[in-house]
Amino acid sequence: MKFAPLAVLATALLPLAAQAQVIPAEDFARYAEIDDVALSPTGDYLAMAIPSVDGKETNLQIVKLADGSTIKTLRFGQESHVTGVTWTDDETVTVARAKRFPMEEFTRSMGQLMSTDLTGARQRTLFAYVPDEGTKRGRNKDLGWAFLEKVLDKEPGMALVKFYCYPSECGEDGDTVVFKVDTRTGNRQEVERIKDGDVESSLLFDHQGIARLPYSEQADGTPKMSYRPTPSSPWTPLPASIAGYEVNGGVFAQDNNTLYGLVSDKGEPVQLYKIDLAAGTRTRLAGRDDVEVGALMTAGRERVPFAVAYTAAAPSVQYLDPASEWAQLHAALMKRFAGQMVYFLQFTRDDGKVLFTTRSDRVPANYYVIDRKNGNKIAQVGSRRPWFEGKALASMRPIEFKTRDGQVLYGFFTAPVGAKGPVPTVVMPHGGPFGPADTWGFEDDVQFLANRGYGVLQVNYGGSGGRGDRFINASYKQWGGMIQNDITDALKYAIDAKLADPNRVCMYGASFGGYSALMQPILNPGMYKCAIGYVGVYDLPLLSKSKEAEAEDTERFFSRSLGEDMEVLAKASPAKRAGEVKIPVMLVHGKSDSNVGMNQFRAMDAALRDAGNPADTFLGAGEGHGFSNPKNITELYNRIEDFLGKHIGPGAK
Repeated sequence: MKFAPLAVLATALLPLAAQAQVIPAEDFARYAEIDDVALSPTGDYLAMAIPSVDGKETNLQIVKLADGSTIKTLRFGQESHVTGVTWTDDETVTVARAKRFPMEEFTRSMGQLMSTDLTGARQRTLFAYVPDEGTKRGRNKDLGWAFLEKVLDKEPGMALVKFYCYPSECGEDGDTVVFKVDTRTGNRQEVERIKDGDVESSLLFDHQGIARLPYSEQADGTPKMSYRPTPSSPWTPLPASIAGYEVNGGVFAQDNNTLYGLVSDKGEPVQLYKIDLAAGTRTRLAGRDDVEVGALMTAGRERVPFAVAYTAAAPSVQYLDPASEWAQLHAALMKRFAGQMVYFLQFTRDDGKVLFTTRSDRVPANYYVIDRKNGNKIAQVGSRRPWFEGKALASMRPIEFKTRDGQVLYGFFTAPVGAKGPVPTVVMPHGGPFGPADTWGFEDDVQFLANRGYGVLQVNYGGSGGRGDRFINASYKQWGGMIQNDITDALKYAIDAKLADPNRVCMYGASFGGYSALMQPILNPGMYKCAIGYVGVYDLPLLSKSKEAEAEDTERFFSRSLGEDMEVLAKASPAKRAGEVKIPVMLVHGKSDSNVGMNQFRAMDAALRDAGNPADTFLGAGEGHGFSNPKNITELYNRIEDFLGKHIGPGAK
């Protein structure tokens, strides 16, 4: 791997001229070349999570920063993935074993931790369940999930690990256990057990490594908060003077008393406060009434807060002190990489080198290191998907409109490159529906559709994330009601704004988006020309019954958010109203989908056939809740292209 040096920071970034071109479907289905990057404390090395071409493994690669040479590529098991790459010492890297989930950009930790030195000679399994082999007993018998929480910078190799026991072993109300672990040897010491009646507690640690705020969820889904006013205090209920509802993340100042916390008092969007824990007082620093603080930006080894980023609408950055050195550096990089968002990732021990990433709606992600002690020279050290460089990609246009209920909603409209006036449009609601949200950034489905000549409309309907729990909860039991009205109102806005051609509109969505794809033409006859349901839910009574066999917290959530009135759920089920679907339909499902089972596909497919409107179908062998095999994803894209072309393409009538 050879790193590409860039000019010093003061040099302007020149845009690349690109001609509109058809990008092969395979390019949108390929796995990224880099999943994760971490800069060593000395600044001598990079540790990278590198996926294999077929996506079946993600290996750890140790690279020398000076010349880009690879020192070692390390595997942690056959068809095993790694994520959460973290330097826990100058020459020790700790990773989490991970799994690749469909429709997710990055792999997800499976709660097993491993470490290695630079050469791989001293690999350690820190937390995992290792089965016995004959008479040889596996060293680790950890029946639960472990997560690396904090590196203890002043104690080489030492880190704090949070451990949750499997509910099957400890029940739904097990303890959250904190261990102090020597990542070089695997030795561990239990620090404390947090008995808060929830098997999973999120924790905020101060710089001494003392847990100060645990966050868990009560049976009704509301936050359960407590805190330690001082490092030696017992756990105490969090007072309303600090937060009336929740503290959802934050960082400590070096005094171990001041917390820069993301606070909500009544379920409104979280805002940034400077909190004096001992005194129980706070001062507001930043925030908006309409959207949450999407990210608290920190810098340096001491993680000094310097800005907040808002991501629920048009992306923006608010600096806490524009004159601070980190704010000025970040602002200069934002100018240098105009049109992109810049995020600091890692810092050397002396803060002399900074690893940062840039990304945008047309840039999947690039990684750079800036050398602050060498004239602010920048070197590019990686690109997630370099094959898109120089290609003509479409811009996501943030939109804002009022619904019939007077609620302001945000979304995005992506038009094909060079398009003028109303264009044939695909309405693509996200999944969920409660919590996920569309954000400004590179998205394969969006870029593929735009490259094929279609506008793409995305809306963060009621229930979407990024606007506080109150916004989410207001949409409970509204799968087929208010949420669908929001999607309809978004399309009406796009038509009135001359973005979408009203005579050439189709629906396409996955999971809850697949539900919406089939529900919209029922509620709005004549508005859509076709619909594509991808791993969708179509029979709500069937969904409700299936959740009864799952964990108690899952069952409680669906009871609150979906409802239990089977008559109401049936009226909001596309499979029960298939005779009202008067347009061509394409149904796509993974044969091994354990989230939304094949029974949902069968119900909708059979209902459409019985109604005399049989669907085009595509079943992915070995695929789950969304496709993960690049060959199947490519085939899906090709089928979508053909299907849309028949109904809203240039030759469609």
